Amino acid sequence: MVTKQLEQIINPIYQVGGSVRDELIGLTPKDYDYATPLSPDEIETAIRAAGKKPYLIGKRFGTVGVMIEGQMVEITTFRSEQYTPKSRKPNVEFVKDIVQDLSRRDFTVNSMAKRGYKLIDPFKGMDDARDGIIRCVGNPRERYREDPLRMLRAARFASQLNFTIEENTEKKVTEMAYKILEVSKERWVMELDKLLMSNFPNLGLDFLMRTRLLNFMIPELSLQLGYCQNSPYHKMELWEHTVTVVCNVERNINIRWGALLHDVAKPFTRTNKADRSNYIMHELLGADMVERIGRHLKWSNDRIKTVKHLVLTHMEETNPMRQADFIGKRKETDA
Repeated sequence: MVTKQLEQIINPIYQVGGSVRDELIGLTPKDYDYATPLSPDEIETAIRAAGKKPYLIGKRFGTVGVMIEGQMVEITTFRSEQYTPKSRKPNVEFVKDIVQDLSRRDFTVNSMAKRGYKLIDPFKGMDDARDGIIRCVGNPRERYREDPLRMLRAARFASQLNFTIEENTEKKVTEMAYKILEVSKERWVMELDKLLMSNFPNLGLDFLMRTRLLNFMIPELSLQLGYCQNSPYHKMELWEHTVTVVCNVERNINIRWGALLHDVAKPFTRTNKADRSNYIMHELLGADMVERIGRHLKWSNDRIKTVKHLVLTHMEETNPMRQADFIGKRKETDA
């Protein structure tokens, strides 16, 4: 209904991006984006002519908003982006070609458009959506150089959609993982929050570990890969146990962060005995590490306090992660 109303205001107009992908794979889109060859001035004029109020905060970037059925909808002029070396701020040029506009996007499944019943799919995004594949548009190295956050977005989309990341798309992340340091911590956290709240956080978390993105984002966690806990309660390696707990706690963002970090101090507190290892006061050190990690990630004070308490008390019966921790241990001992 929103699209039909917009078609009466803006002509031509194209539905673009994630909403097209979601409709193709049978999901209900959470939001819609639209694009048009009309200039921002022409978009504004058309909205006013329809008796509606244009929202112009993004106009200088080519985006004009309008309220349709109580929700804000953004219409963006087709654009191309040219990046200069060592700069993530593109030179933007408005264009008239929908394919040129789609070519600047990150992944093929996000680079489709629809006008009426006609699908515009120059990069075979429908095939990748059908096959469950995340693949960069064009050269992955160029896409990541333009915006290194796309490496983290690949992990997030895999977790949300239960998709596999195409081999070369992943390989270039492994080669370029260090470039994530060029991105603000706030943008990291926005993507990580969405990943952790997804249906399949294990897919994205394992991707972050395989590609060494975690080495540059939360290096304390990178020590968990291949770490044998040498305990009668744990037959899984530490990272596998951590991911299992994340997947089994309730879908609350602070609790999922607590699950991800609940054993972060184990590699630093190990005490070896004849037949097993102890991790004395790992919960106390872990809480201190959470505070440092939270400051590094620029969390709010409330989130730092909450996650720190969850990690400090994760071995107590009343802790909301405790049952998931037991589930992880049962899976290990039953294996």
